[in-house]
Amino acid sequence: MANGLKNVLTTLWIGGMWIIGMVVAPALFTSLDKAVAGMVAGKLFYVIGWIGIVAGLFLAVWQIWFNGLSAFKSLRLWLILSMLLCTLINQFAIFPLIAELKPVVSNAAEGMFGGGLAQWHTISSLIYLMQSIFGLVYIWSSEH
Repeated sequence: MANGLKNVLTTLWIGGMWIIGMVVAPALFTSLDKAVAGMVAGKLFYVIGWIGIVAGLFLAVWQIWFNGLSAFKSLRLWLILSMLLCTLINQFAIFPLIAELKPVVSNAAEGMFGGGLAQWHTISSLIYLMQSIFGLVYIWSSEH
């Protein structure tokens, strides 16, 4: 049962990230008003973030439970932990900052990375891209 749950959570998390990031979000921005598309995409990224937190914690525990301490020598565990870290950064650091900046729609240069809405979207997108690549490598290196 745990192996089946591992497979379902892997599919939901990594598949969901790729579908939302590479298919749904671009389709939203080509089909809807930019503000509406951004609001819907933001909600989808927020939801997939929570799926990632649950799935990432389960997958990390699963790896350690079934492989013991040797799991820490496994690329797969480090990929899961890296993806989880990306999710946590976006979910609890970047997304709240973007939500705070949206009402003022400020693109002013301030703070360490520029501070404007566009800059924080870019940083979030790069983190999401890294996470998606880690997920692709995780799937590609799947055990048989």
